Amino acid sequence: MLIDNSFYMNLAINEAWKYQGLTYPNPAVGACLVGKNGEVLAVEAHHRSGEAHAEVNALKSAYYKLTKNEYIFKLTSSLDIHKYLLSNHNNIFINSKLFTTLEPCSHYGKTPSCASLISELGIKEVYVGSYDTNEVAQKGNAILADNSCVVYTELLQKECDDLLLPFKRSLEDNFVYFKWAQRLNATTDDGNVSSIESRIDVHAKRNVCDLLVIGGNTVRMDRPTLDARLVDGKAPDILIYSREKEFDKSIALFNVKGRKVFIENDFKRLVSYKNIMIEGTSSMYELTRDFVDYYLCYLAPGFGGSNKFDVSEDNFDILNIRQDKQDIIMWMKRI
Repeated sequence: MLIDNSFYMNLAINEAWKYQGLTYPNPAVGACLVGKNGEVLAVEAHHRSGEAHAEVNALKSAYYKLTKNEYIFKLTSSLDIHKYLLSNHNNIFINSKLFTTLEPCSHYGKTPSCASLISELGIKEVYVGSYDTNEVAQKGNAILADNSCVVYTELLQKECDDLLLPFKRSLEDNFVYFKWAQRLNATTDDGNVSSIESRIDVHAKRNVCDLLVIGGNTVRMDRPTLDARLVDGKAPDILIYSREKEFDKSIALFNVKGRKVFIENDFKRLVSYKNIMIEGTSSMYELTRDFVDYYLCYLAPGFGGSNKFDVSEDNFDILNIRQDKQDIIMWMKRI
């Protein structure tokens, strides 16, 4: 059965969205490796900064699927994986096709060049979604083409560009996203709303964000910590948006070591940060709607509470939707 190439790229896109907000300062990237008969050998993503890129993770998984050699799973550093594949590939990738949401990197930074690895492994067809506009890493397509690889560009480019936008915004200025959790009846109050898995995901995102913005009323009522303890991560700096400057300093968020807490009645502080998460109610939504890039909603399958998240006057374009254990997780942008 002939499968459209968009099918494979969509697999890569959906895998990458699982790690959106976790890879900063790197982009979220997905990759899919396809065998000579159209079979999917691997679908992988870049997980976090400093670790192997999506293409390398896909090649690693595919290598095991084709050889059953478990040794490669002992390798964790990108450099070690590169070296092992170059020494042991035995041309098993020659008839494979690689689909990647972003042009493979050209430079040797924290990890070696993916474009050079792909070329040396003998892969002859690569399908790319977005162009890399980062001057440090771009022109990987040229490396591939110079090494007898046919490169097909702009496959599902809009979808791949949507995936890439947080990275591009962080390079140009900053990326700001608004996160909230709600039940099926749109309520956001009365205890934990989302599942433990979703809360772990949020903590992992806090671990890599520079600044977390929250409203003063929420701080006074909920007395939160706003750290990343569920992933043993670092706590971001906090901007409390409030006209009233007086707070009970025994509230947990004020006593997290190493963080800065600002209490201000405007959002000028945001220009000093690159990766910014806003957590709040529909009141905070209204205050920040003019400069938020994306929205992240955790929709829990339950009812209860009384305070509803009301954004009924706005429409959203859903960029990605997935279910993680109990909750539905949606990345969106306002239309």
